[in-house]
Amino acid sequence: MSRDMEILAELIKKTAQVELKEENGKLYAILDETQSPDSMVKIRNLPSDALVIKVDQFRSPEDIFNGTKGECRRADYVIISSEKRCILYIEVKRTKDKWHKIVQQLRGAECFVKYCQDIGKSFWKESSFLACYKHRFVSIGCTSIRIDKKKTRIDKNSPIHDSPDTAMKIAYPKYILFNSLL
Repeated sequence: MSRDMEILAELIKKTAQVELKEENGKLYAILDETQSPDSMVKIRNLPSDALVIKVDQFRSPEDIFNGTKGECRRADYVIISSEKRCILYIEVKRTKDKWHKIVQQLRGAECFVKYCQDIGKSFWKESSFLACYKHRFVSIGCTSIRIDKKKTRIDKNSPIHDSPDTAMKIAYPKYILFNSLL
């Protein structure tokens, strides 16, 4: 296990992690939307060191911030892999939402990761903690298991979805392969 993943394992509580499962020798995770029990998506072929964090377990900073710019919002999940040197920010929606709200949620999750990075640097004295990782942003919509499943649609706003504003959009997913999110 890499030093980054060791620090994350020590830093992030088990209750904020999504348990990885195995199917045909490959790891996968089920990402669901807390407010909608019938909304979920399966991410298949996760790297062996993947850590899936349920970011919305992190208490909202509404007691401190006004929230006028959406700074209290957070995306649902972050997947970190040292092996792939990437951090995925994922927002799961049962149906669809206004794009600017999804962007705010992805930005909030990015701030959460930066906070974790600063904690690792300060408290674990690791100056290169989570450095040199690719950052990828993904919005997954129409995840209701009650909706008649249509063909999965992937819409990339730009060749590289490396910012919340240019996030990859996926709709009607049956499942998603991890590498397709990179």
